[in-house]
Amino acid sequence: MNKLLIALLLLLGSASAQTPAPSAPQDETAQKGRALLNQAIAALGGPAYLNVKDMSLQGRSYSFYHGEARGVGILFWLFWKAPQMERVELTKQRDVIYIYNAGQGYETTFRGTRPIEQKDLDDYLRQRDYSLANVLRDWVNQPGAAVFYEGPAFAGNVATDQISVVNAKNQSVTLFLDANTHLPVKKSFTVRDPESRERDLEEELYGNYHLVQGVQTPFDSSRLHNGEITRQRYLNQVRYNTGLADSLFTATVTYDPSKKK
Repeated sequence: MNKLLIALLLLLGSASAQTPAPSAPQDETAQKGRALLNQAIAALGGPAYLNVKDMSLQGRSYSFYHGEARGVGILFWLFWKAPQMERVELTKQRDVIYIYNAGQGYETTFRGTRPIEQKDLDDYLRQRDYSLANVLRDWVNQPGAAVFYEGPAFAGNVATDQISVVNAKNQSVTLFLDANTHLPVKKSFTVRDPESRERDLEEELYGNYHLVQGVQTPFDSSRLHNGEITRQRYLNQVRYNTGLADSLFTATVTYDPSKKK
């Protein structure tokens, strides 16, 4: 009798081992998150969006301090070229210039050209690393990257789908995609302040999309730091893939502000 019982238990155990386990909820959220992300990329222009090699923007930028606008805004021209080159020209005379190339940054004013202060450069590099374009064109293709659906949410007054993207370095960004158009409405991420060691919430909002050369482009954007708006940008003109020269993103240091004359 004992032998029959043991044989029966072994048979039941074998059958249980051969029965596939039900899919984990995490697998379902990953699949839905990836599907929504693909819809967002398609809504932005699909191949046209992914194949942008350079862009030229012109508009007006406003800075804020404690939620209050500082001044009436400033004209800017921004030029970007893959993979990591950017040039920003400010003022009507375009006589204040910032150049970023790979991990270097330079500022040109009437005094000449100098390296950008390390704290400001670190902030720029962090924003570039977490930028929407970098997340959608680089992060999601990294080995080990993960995308998860977090459920419905509101971003401002817009009904959205919330997804999280985690890259190979375990950096995380949350995207809020319009539930109807699938276009990005908001991006958020948290980083630790190198001085205070407190965690800071960085957010960016996108709106007023226009189709430019097959690419859906947000002409309005806002940046927030710990819930307070710090910058708004309004575009007037956008052009893609004009063949910008590398020379536009080079700079030669002409003075050292730490040295007294």
